[in-house]
Amino acid sequence: QVQLVESGGGLVQAGGSLRLSCAASGSIFSINVMGWYRQVPGKERELVATISSGGSIMYGDSVKGRFTISRDNAKNTVFLQMNSLKPEDTAVYYCTFMGLRIDWGQGTQVTVSS
Repeated sequence: QVQLVESGGGLVQAGGSLRLSCAASGSIFSINVMGWYRQVPGKERELVATISSGGSIMYGDSVKGRFTISRDNAKNTVFLQMNSLKPEDTAVYYCTFMGLRIDWGQGTQVTVSS
């Protein structure tokens, strides 16, 4: 099992920026994908961005050009730089680790005020 510790959520005004971090520990399989999904009440969890251990990146359509995902493989940590934030980015953001199984963090709230 992989444990994920997220940090960096909070309240920001529209147009502002936030940076999320997620550190993984435990049974780390070297070939993996780390990333972020988000969810608002009443809706399904949606892809924000993922990055593989080899550097392949995917973004959700709604965040392309505004969010940047990166990772530090030596520290098993993934980062999400969120710029030009919009009120519709308000959600709980969940870190995920996809190795031999899929693990999720506890979630961190991001609130963007208009």
